[in-house]
Amino acid sequence: MVRDGIVYGCGLLLVAGLLGPLVGWPWAVPPLLLAAFLLWFFRDPARVIPQAPGAVVSAADGRVTAVEPVDVEGVPCTRISVFLSVFDVHVNRAPIAGTVESVEYRRGSFGNALAAGSAEANEQNLVTIRGQGQTVRFKQIAGLLARRIVFTRRLGDWVERGARVGLIKFGSRTDVFVPHPASVQVKVGDRVRGGSSVLAFLPAPAEPQFEAVQSVRG
Repeated sequence: MVRDGIVYGCGLLLVAGLLGPLVGWPWAVPPLLLAAFLLWFFRDPARVIPQAPGAVVSAADGRVTAVEPVDVEGVPCTRISVFLSVFDVHVNRAPIAGTVESVEYRRGSFGNALAAGSAEANEQNLVTIRGQGQTVRFKQIAGLLARRIVFTRRLGDWVERGARVGLIKFGSRTDVFVPHPASVQVKVGDRVRGGSSVLAFLPAPAEPQFEAVQSVRG
């Protein structure tokens, strides 16, 4: 379980414990129910991480809402968007193994994460990970209910594929940008699980070519 769930859940359990004896146990029911929901919401189940070469895994649980070509700083990519409802696990995971090259947080609004403009207008955090000659970006996007984006890694940190890297509280969205060419494995409407569902396969990076040098003896 995520630490936030323990803090919120225990706090509400304490409130329920105080309300019961003071004003009657029926008044303790709402905080008890809310505590149960938060303890469930902040669950953090273990995942089996795919080990296939070139696999890009989902950064979050949820439903695929877009698979579309985009340009990121002049680089042609495929954007795969995943919408998280309040019923999904909200722990975010690294799509590939590599080094955290950049983290760009931007303030914004808290509109519906399903809306097309939310990718630019909403509060967001854009993370770049580079590993094994490939660069993949993913974006944490706040939603209508989300009020806090958490990213737990720092610049220069090495992360394994599928490793826990953060959290978006309540409804939200993640975008994963895979560079061309990539073999996309999902379509709009698919359900995916963070860290265990493969979104795409990247080709193996080209090996360096060395020119043959003829030895001349004189």
